[in-house]
Amino acid sequence: MSLATKYNPQNIENKWYDYWMKNNYFHSTPNEKEPYTIVIPPPNVTGVLHMGHMLNNTIQDVLIRRARLKGFNACWVPGTDHASIATEAKVVAKLKTQGINKSDLTRDEFLKHAWEWTDEHGGIILEQLKKLGASCDWERTKFTMDKDLSEAVNKVFIDLYNKGLIYRGYRMVNWDPSAKTTLSDEEVIFEEKQGNLYYVNYKIEGSNDVLTIATTRPETILGDSAICINPNDKRFTHLKGKKAIVPIANRIIPIIEDDYVDIEFGTGCLKVTPAHDQNDKALGEKHNLEVIDIFNDDASLNSYGLHYEGKDRFVVRKEITKELESLGYLVKIEQHIHKVGTSERTKEVIEPKISAQWFLKMETIVEPALKAVLEDEEIHFFPKHYNSTYRHWLENIRDWNISRQLWWGHQIPAYFYGDGVNDFVIASTIEEATNLASEKLGKKLTSTDLTQDPDALDTWFSSWLWPISVFDGIRNPDNKEIKYYYPTNDLVTGPDIIFFWVARMIFAGYEFRNEKPFTNVYFTGIVRDNKGRKMSKSLGNSPDPIKLMDKYGADGVRVGMLLCSAAGNDLLFDEELCAQGRNFSNKIWNSFRLIKGWEVSKEIEQPQSTKIAISWYEAKFQQTLEDLEKSFDQYRISEALMSIYKLVWDDFSSWFLEMVKPAYQQPIDAQTYATVISFLENNLKVLHPYMPFITEEIWQEICKRTPEEALIISEYPKAKEVNSSLINDFKFASEVISGIRNIRKEKNIAFKDQIEFSVLNNDNITNDFDAVIQKLGNLSSINYVSNKVEGALSFRVKSNEYFIPLGDAIDLEAEKLKLEEELKYIEGFLKSVQKKLSNERFVNNAPEKVIKIERQKEADALSKVETLKASLASL
Repeated sequence: MSLATKYNPQNIENKWYDYWMKNNYFHSTPNEKEPYTIVIPPPNVTGVLHMGHMLNNTIQDVLIRRARLKGFNACWVPGTDHASIATEAKVVAKLKTQGINKSDLTRDEFLKHAWEWTDEHGGIILEQLKKLGASCDWERTKFTMDKDLSEAVNKVFIDLYNKGLIYRGYRMVNWDPSAKTTLSDEEVIFEEKQGNLYYVNYKIEGSNDVLTIATTRPETILGDSAICINPNDKRFTHLKGKKAIVPIANRIIPIIEDDYVDIEFGTGCLKVTPAHDQNDKALGEKHNLEVIDIFNDDASLNSYGLHYEGKDRFVVRKEITKELESLGYLVKIEQHIHKVGTSERTKEVIEPKISAQWFLKMETIVEPALKAVLEDEEIHFFPKHYNSTYRHWLENIRDWNISRQLWWGHQIPAYFYGDGVNDFVIASTIEEATNLASEKLGKKLTSTDLTQDPDALDTWFSSWLWPISVFDGIRNPDNKEIKYYYPTNDLVTGPDIIFFWVARMIFAGYEFRNEKPFTNVYFTGIVRDNKGRKMSKSLGNSPDPIKLMDKYGADGVRVGMLLCSAAGNDLLFDEELCAQGRNFSNKIWNSFRLIKGWEVSKEIEQPQSTKIAISWYEAKFQQTLEDLEKSFDQYRISEALMSIYKLVWDDFSSWFLEMVKPAYQQPIDAQTYATVISFLENNLKVLHPYMPFITEEIWQEICKRTPEEALIISEYPKAKEVNSSLINDFKFASEVISGIRNIRKEKNIAFKDQIEFSVLNNDNITNDFDAVIQKLGNLSSINYVSNKVEGALSFRVKSNEYFIPLGDAIDLEAEKLKLEEELKYIEGFLKSVQKKLSNERFVNNAPEKVIKIERQKEADALSKVETLKASLASL
């Protein structure tokens, strides 16, 4: 069957992916080989493929396919994350379209809807990854809410609680009014925003005096518990021991003293609202102030908001400003730039809120994680500059708020038997909890006496266990799989989750297995458009990856992504790079078609030009193999691709095949053909991790193969000593060949016409490549001379001079006519320039820059005239 004239990825990709799946090449089980393990950063279960996923998973597939070829037992574990906040928000929105409110449902009823949503939309992204060519071990696919992973989460919570590392307490937390849940510090993004500073007067009880405070949030005035002044501020000595009246609320509050107040900042008087500011809370605890929470969970005002009850905080901000102004309390408003915390997930402005939450103590957990990266270097970050980011966060870490006011997720295994903050037990089941509570109280309880905490754990509290739990290393710490596959080798992820996930996995690794979870972490850049903007649906600048693959082929898109992905830097994506990837596929395919089109003969001997060409390409391939190892050691995945790209496009297709291909309608000798096929197969092996589909197609077209001989499980080329001198000699020879080709082109000498060639060898360059130069230049002979050849066209390469005698190959009369016409044109141009420069008015009035340009034109024209006259004289 003849090869298709054009490579069609749509016909090829499904065929080979199905073949790989059918033969179970992706599946791994522990054996005598050395393991190479990657765990996928689990995407949201209901997510769809975007360009960030494309980049991340292409890099992972490159690494895993390369490890498979190098003889490792390669295991890439896929899976998805339950994504509490995002998934619950989607389910709530869907229910609303059906006229159902979450508050109208029981927990079990809501979870039924959530599981239906997950079953319907979950896993789409994993199917899309298959189109990309991802060679994951799909039999190992995990979901963070799977029964075994959920049991691992509960076991870890109980273990940490029993160690005294998990505690429950009232704390000021980050409250997301949209998701109606707390967030960890890492889930809050602080942005500088333009706001206002409101100056408001408070009356002093029993006098006509007032004091002025400045606030960015006038709506919180209704939650004020005190006014604070610095005891050393002489301006307010008269206020000591007095009380102030809260505007609108008309509540009497104390004026307290504390050196926390900065005398130089603002008015020197600070309103204290313990329920809605972290620093105010600390002051409130110190001075035993009343805590007045004025907000509902959705950030509308509650009954403490008086006549603003039920209205949104930002609506109230506008309305209370008008009321304060109408009552004479508002002094002035100034524009003010300040940092505002927003939810990383919902983009809602965060509300500080005092709430009973669960926390994980971080002080001791971070110590081995710091040591592993920064001292012992057991774990390596690429690029290394992320070490400092990691250090800064770990050295300034706060306790992790691990509870979320959500139903979708792992329900906290805490069971309450009373109303007190500590009236609970921690247990894996209700039966165990009942027994523990009975022992604690000294009386017999039943399961109906206990209520499980309705909150769920932070999503990251399950995904921090991912490298361990996917191998069941929490529930069964000594099982065969965890001991074989753990620690994993490489983690490929984005720098935006270095705190959320990477650092926490390191914590978990040392806490639960006393060893690192992985050896290397490669941080990809963020995919941006060619204007440098982050890709987003709202900007409409994020292409559909599936459509890209339909248009350019998966191999083309993989290459396009990686061509613009320098290690650790943001990727400026341009669809033209996918077109370049597709063109590369076509180049590879056409080179293969050329080879397959040759007639092979056992009767002819191998030419001398072919022997040296084979030696050169072997050396060039080994040099590239060496470069690839260096690039991969530094996780320069794009740099490695460029090395292969140049090897295949330039060295193999443009040079080597030209050197060895037989003359027109002539056969190639069998020995050379076998070597060409061997080189092609080695090229396919190093290229396969990047372009799995086209390489497998060509591999299988070369000859009939059994499933055991598939490219995906073949053996990576072995490194040998590099013959650098041969590579350098050919570099020189290639410049000579280019010089010959340039003269042929300039003088319109047809390639079919042989020409003589002479060399003045001043550099004592080897003549090993003379046979190649003679073939590629179509030279009748190569003559070494001791003097310049008169009446010949010449060019230089370094100190060597090369001559092509003028002979029948060149039509002297036509060449002379051509030069005379060119000379006539240049002389006419020179005359017009000189006329302009001889015009005094032009020279005196034209800008200096224009005069300079005209004088350069004159100089260039004079030089060209001289050259043309010399050429005519030689003719």
